[in-house]
Amino acid sequence: MSSRTSDVLVVGGGIIGLVTAWRAAQRGFATAVVDPEPGGGAAQVAAGMLAAVTELHYGEQTLLGLNLASARRYPDFAAELTDLTGLDLGYRRCGTLAVALDADDRAHLRELHALQQQSGLESEWLSGRECRRLEPMLAPGVRGGLRVDGDHQIDPRRLTRALLAACERAGVVFHRDWAERLDVVRERAAGLTTTDGTRLGAGQVVLAAGSLSGRLAGVPDAVLPPVRPVKGQVLRLTVPSRYAPFLSRTVRAVVRGSQVYLVPRENGELVIGATSEEQGWDTTVTAGGVYELLRDAHELVPGITELPLTETRAGLRPGSPDNAPLLGPTELPGLLLATGHYRNGVLLTPVTGDAMAHALTTGELPDEARPFTPRRFAKHLTEQPA
Repeated sequence: MSSRTSDVLVVGGGIIGLVTAWRAAQRGFATAVVDPEPGGGAAQVAAGMLAAVTELHYGEQTLLGLNLASARRYPDFAAELTDLTGLDLGYRRCGTLAVALDADDRAHLRELHALQQQSGLESEWLSGRECRRLEPMLAPGVRGGLRVDGDHQIDPRRLTRALLAACERAGVVFHRDWAERLDVVRERAAGLTTTDGTRLGAGQVVLAAGSLSGRLAGVPDAVLPPVRPVKGQVLRLTVPSRYAPFLSRTVRAVVRGSQVYLVPRENGELVIGATSEEQGWDTTVTAGGVYELLRDAHELVPGITELPLTETRAGLRPGSPDNAPLLGPTELPGLLLATGHYRNGVLLTPVTGDAMAHALTTGELPDEARPFTPRRFAKHLTEQPA
């Protein structure tokens, strides 16, 4: 079928693909997105915690820098999107309270607090009594906690709708079909062929298809992104007005070795998540997953059992070998990646959009994003003879 040409062709219409397309169009690129259902993907399941401080993990200090850079941009980013589209994103500066239920959890939180302080981050240690004073619905057994006022939240579904609207206003073209294969001409990415046979030419192609990014045919093995799906199950409950305020901030803990968090929205929704399961492409909501989330959340906040359960969902996070994203140009000219964000996709949306626009314009990543080049995983495109 006929070929249509763009300056930038983005494969994937989740939040990362949408923010990349929007920022590219703002730079003057004729931009298109290929996705059968733009606005779908992991963001429809995500809780939307903007938790650069409480998400800190050992060995991920480099990623912390990128997370903090993106968190700093969120207020202006959210305001820009709202001003442009008139849509409320559910952005809240509500803070996080990470709590411990037993002595082991308390010791773990103390270690996290020390790591946060070493990393120059602000968090305050509270006794169990102080935690319950902040959040009266907490269980009496809470042994202590960390108060982090710098962590915020956003509603990823509202964010997605706003990014779709911003893309449409910026003239981004949407091809509602699956990308069948990357077209490579004279050792350069030159566009895509969709499942209906349409050829879409492009000056540059951005692969931003989340956990599906490693499955696009035609991408040379040497630059195929090493991303895998990591399943997460999430519950949504509704807080009736007679219970409000139920929680005033995000509450999270490790219960029996599993992470659990409760994210209260201003509209009365309470999001509980999230399991982390290496189950391939399975997105089944399981009785076990729902039970574990409710059981662990009930240990933190016993009152949740009185709330209506309104939704159960499972999604796939795009995990990478080092839990960090792959951003920018690959060893194949004309092909860039924006994938592998794992549990930080929503948090990293602003900085990813800026980094990809910079890379599309200059051919280079900005300094803050350079540690996340896909080339850290690349094999050589041409093997040298022995």
